[in-house]
Amino acid sequence: MNLTRRPRRLRATPQLRALVREGTLSADDFVLPLFVSEKVQGRQPVASMPGVAQLDENALLDEARGAFEAGVRAVILFGIPVVRDEKATQAYAENGVVQRAVRRLKRELPKLIVMTDVCLCEYMSHGHCGVTEFHGDVAHVHNDTSVELLVATALSHAKAGADVVAPSDMMDGRIGAIRSALDAAGFENTILMSYAAKFASAFYGPFRDAAESAPQSGDRRSYQMDAANAREALREVELDIAEGADIVMVKPGLPYLDLVWRIKERFGLPTAVYNVSGEYAMLKAAAANGWLDEKSCVIEQMTAFKRAGADIIITYWARQCAEWLRSS
Repeated sequence: MNLTRRPRRLRATPQLRALVREGTLSADDFVLPLFVSEKVQGRQPVASMPGVAQLDENALLDEARGAFEAGVRAVILFGIPVVRDEKATQAYAENGVVQRAVRRLKRELPKLIVMTDVCLCEYMSHGHCGVTEFHGDVAHVHNDTSVELLVATALSHAKAGADVVAPSDMMDGRIGAIRSALDAAGFENTILMSYAAKFASAFYGPFRDAAESAPQSGDRRSYQMDAANAREALREVELDIAEGADIVMVKPGLPYLDLVWRIKERFGLPTAVYNVSGEYAMLKAAAANGWLDEKSCVIEQMTAFKRAGADIIITYWARQCAEWLRSS
């Protein structure tokens, strides 16, 4: 056998493998999702997401500080209010649960990047992402009226001090409307991260337990994307970039790695991926049963996101990943 090319030469030792590694994970890549609730004291564990909890303000600060000290530089907040109504008034209340949390985090941890999820589902009495009429079990969400409330929500987060606002609702035109409103109000430096390609996914179940955001009737397929549509996802991203998005996101992550790759290759904008609750819960369950090694599988997943083109990885493992990478 006469082989002039032997790729295995470069795999012989850990040092060689590190020398030629094409992509490297860093703690700077990760964003930690946190659930801040007006309804709990301390920490309330989420049964379907081992290791994740609903947090009051003090517990939120402790969790954010621990992640920051581990090397995680950004968190994204999801709010759980006591009062919900059909106009989602607590989503854009000056003293709402997220607004208070943002002010506290920026005061106590000024170097932490604070992102906020901009959506209405946690604040609506019916759990949909906008102003909704029901016809039997069919939910009809009013796009333009909902955009007005999303603009108010994003502005309230920016006023509280959020570094990044992240609309996740999938209403048409909301990126342009939010960008215009932020600029007009003097928040031209507030970053806009769009959930640009957010799919109607079966992998969101545990998140809805954590955020208490499941719709009471109907589903979200009329505004979140069909899992089969890649070209439509590219159009959605293109529209959001044209409207002023600074960062675009693909959600979920693992089932949509092909789109992370295509979006990054085509548009070149900073690209985020959300390693969602269902992806987290399945691996946690497998690890708890001894079927998989959690650390090895998590690092492999995160590496896959980076390899596909993700610059930012939103994951419930953010702190653990930072600690694992620091000790490796």
